[in-house]
Amino acid sequence: MISAILLSLPLVSLLPVVSAHGWLGSVTVGTQTFVGNVPNASPTGTVIRQIDDVDPVKGASNAFLNCGQNAQLASDVAEANPGDTVAFTWVNGDDGPWVHNAGPMQTYMTSCGSQSCSSFDSSTASWFKIQEQGRITPGGDWAMSLMNTGAPANVTIPSNIAPGNYIIRHELIALQIAQTEGGAEFYPACVQLKVGGTGTGTPSEDELVQLPGAYSDTDPGILVDVYSNPDADYVFPGPAVAAFVAGNSTATSSSASSATTSSSAVASSSSASCKKHRDVVRPRTLSRVMKNLVPQ
Repeated sequence: MISAILLSLPLVSLLPVVSAHGWLGSVTVGTQTFVGNVPNASPTGTVIRQIDDVDPVKGASNAFLNCGQNAQLASDVAEANPGDTVAFTWVNGDDGPWVHNAGPMQTYMTSCGSQSCSSFDSSTASWFKIQEQGRITPGGDWAMSLMNTGAPANVTIPSNIAPGNYIIRHELIALQIAQTEGGAEFYPACVQLKVGGTGTGTPSEDELVQLPGAYSDTDPGILVDVYSNPDADYVFPGPAVAAFVAGNSTATSSSASSATTSSSAVASSSSASCKKHRDVVRPRTLSRVMKNLVPQ
C-alpha cells in the first residue's frame, strides 16, 4: 500500500527530501574559483573531492566523516598563500542555496607531506582545526544561516602556516534533529591545496585528531537540543583551534551589504547577488531513504 501511494505521487512532491540535503558546489581560493563535480556524475577536473550522494553523513564513527559520502580524489590542486580567503559555497540537492540554518561550521587542515594531495589518502590523516563558528550572537542566528541566501562561508588560511601540500576540510553540522542520539547531520567537504610562503606555523602533536575519531555521538555539541535553550553556550565538538593559528576571533556579518572578516569563517551575505546559476545534472533524484521505499 505504501509503495502504491508513493508511486502515485508526482516526483516533484518528493523533491524537498533531496533539496534539504546538499554538497559543496564551488570553492574560491584567493582569486581562483573551482566548481565541484555534481555528486555521482562523471567527474571533471577540480580541486574539490567528489562525493556520490547529497545525503548527510550520519554517525560520528562513520568512515565518510573524513571527506564526505564515498569521497574520491580530485585531479587538481589549488595554489594558495598564507592569509588567502577560501570561500566555500554550499548548495542544496537541487543546486539552490543551502537550506539548513542551525549548527556550527568548522574547518580543519591536514598535511599531505611531500606528495601532491591529488594522490593523498586522507582516511588515516592527522587533522588540526583552524576555525570554528556557531551563533552570530548569543541566542541569535547561526552563522550557517547566512548561507541560505547563497552566500559563501569564508575561511582564512592561517597567516603563519608553514608551506606545503594541504587538504582543507570544511564541515557543516546540521542540528535541527540532534535532540536524539544519531540525529546530527554531518556535511564534510575536502579541497586540495598547495600553500606557499615562508611561514613556520605547525600544530603540536596533541592538537592532531583523526576523522572519524575526534567526535562521539554523545558529545554535548552533537547530541543537543538547540531550540529549548538557545542562550546556552554551545560546546564545539573536536579539538580546540590550533594554537599557532593567529587571530582566531569570531567574525559576524552586520548586514546583507557588509561583513567583518577575520581568521574564522563567516558567511558574507553581500556576495549572494554574485552567485552564478549553473545548469547541472541533478544528483540522486531520491534520497536513500526514499529509494528504500520505492520499488526499483
